[in-house]
Amino acid sequence: MSTVRGESLLVESPPVAAVTDPPTRPAGRRTPRLPRSVLRRPGLVLALLWLLLLVVATVVPEAFTSRDPLATNSPDRLLGPSWHHLFGTDQLGRDQFTRTVHGTSRTLPAALLAVVIGLGAGTVLGMLSGFLRGWVDIAVMRLVDVLLSVPSLLLALALISVLGKGNTVNVAIAVGIVAVADTARVTRAEVLRVRESLYVEAAHSGGATWRRVLLRHVLPNAMGPVWALTTLVFGAAILGVTTLSFLGFGTQPPTPEWGSLVSSGRSYLEQAWWMSILPAVVVALTVLAANRLSQEINSDLGADR
Repeated sequence: MSTVRGESLLVESPPVAAVTDPPTRPAGRRTPRLPRSVLRRPGLVLALLWLLLLVVATVVPEAFTSRDPLATNSPDRLLGPSWHHLFGTDQLGRDQFTRTVHGTSRTLPAALLAVVIGLGAGTVLGMLSGFLRGWVDIAVMRLVDVLLSVPSLLLALALISVLGKGNTVNVAIAVGIVAVADTARVTRAEVLRVRESLYVEAAHSGGATWRRVLLRHVLPNAMGPVWALTTLVFGAAILGVTTLSFLGFGTQPPTPEWGSLVSSGRSYLEQAWWMSILPAVVVALTVLAANRLSQEINSDLGADR
């Protein structure tokens, strides 16, 4: 209220908008993020469950079967799949499901060892190549080009001939060396991308040593695609170990292994198809599960970027 020449003037202030709370979602409609994402990705759930079953079969095969994988029974030879023999029997009456389960303890650790060798050596080579550049980069990339110029199966066979056949560890080493080239290329590309970032330049400007910059800044931020590559390498390692075992370079019979199980049924495909087909289905499902998991990791990395 103000007075001008004896007259009272009412000065009205501009209207003030009412302050209200932001709209909230009804409590009954809220869905936890994790269950909702799981429901939207049933393929990922099935892949994880399958891989979990394989881990259990590797550690405790007796959780799935109590039979002896080496026990023979002539009256039960070449029986088809049934509730008593889920995968049928082979030419000696041995239960194929039992042999497949126990073969997991040979094939899966060999594939994991190949992944450790391939990713370990490949990550170190790619990291040094992308960060140091110069003659180190040239030398490492020429080695990678040589490895990539040879077909993977031929290179694995050449390594097996040097290391010696009949040993699953040698098979894993050969498959792991084959995987070094792809891992080194992916790691090098990521290191080249990260080393040009502003926080890396700031670390250099702050006086940090190259080892500190590499281990504290470059390597942690370049490992995302490498972790995604891990599952792909695992699937390729399963195929590599199984293929070499199929060709007779892995553990020798009668010890069960996925590749040798598929190989032993080749002569009985017409009368006992289950001997080769069902273990091969297990191999295929394992590779598909690993690829599905890798696809999910790649999609998450793409969303973060």
